[in-house]
Amino acid sequence: MKNFIKIITGSVFLLWSTAQADIQIGVGLIAGQTDVSGTETEGTAADTSDRSKTLKEAFVGADVFAEYVTDSGMTYGVSFVPVDVELGEGSRTDVAAVSENDAGTRTASAEVTDLITLYTNVPMGSNGWYALLGYMHTTVTTQETLKSSSYEDATINGYQIGLGQRAGNFKYELAYSDFENIKINATGGNTNSISADADALTLRMSYGF
Repeated sequence: MKNFIKIITGSVFLLWSTAQADIQIGVGLIAGQTDVSGTETEGTAADTSDRSKTLKEAFVGADVFAEYVTDSGMTYGVSFVPVDVELGEGSRTDVAAVSENDAGTRTASAEVTDLITLYTNVPMGSNGWYALLGYMHTTVTTQETLKSSSYEDATINGYQIGLGQRAGNFKYELAYSDFENIKINATGGNTNSISADADALTLRMSYGF
C-alpha cells in the first residue's frame, strides 16, 4: 500500500511540475449506498455449514483529488478518501452443548479504508458532460468478537463507471463501482472463511481550485 501511494504521489508531482496551470486540486462530497452479498463458511469438524447474508448500507463521505485537464476537456486524475466507509455489520447468538463450549454472541463489521481511485473524464458533446472511468484500490478491514479467532484484512481492486458534468470549477457525478470478490480467512481457533461481493452507487459533488 505504501508503494502504491508513493507511485500516485510521484505521478501527481510530475504533472504539477510539467503543467501546473492545467492542474486542479480540490475536495469532493460523496453520498451513496453499498450493497454487499456474503457467505460465511464454517470450518470446524462439527460444523461445515454456510450462512449467507445481503447488506445495504447508506454512507456519506469526502475525498481529496488532483487532476490534469487538457484543452479538449480530457481529464486524468487521482482521488483519495481519507475516511472509512462502512460495508455492513451484523451479529448472531449461538447456543451449543456445554461440551462444545461454543455458545455466545458473535459480532462482525467491515469497512473500506484508504480508497484510492485513478480516473479519467472523457468529454461527451457540449455543456460539460463527460463519461467517467476509474480504477479503484482499497483495503477491507474487519472488526469482530469471536470465540477464539479473528478475520484478516483484504486488499482488493475494482472499477468505476459513471456520468458527470463540469460547470466551471464544480463537477457533479453519478457513478457505479464494482469491486472484485472479497475473500478473507479466520485465524486462531478455527478455519472459517468469508467470501463477499460488494458494489456501490454514489453521487459526488466536487470543487477544484
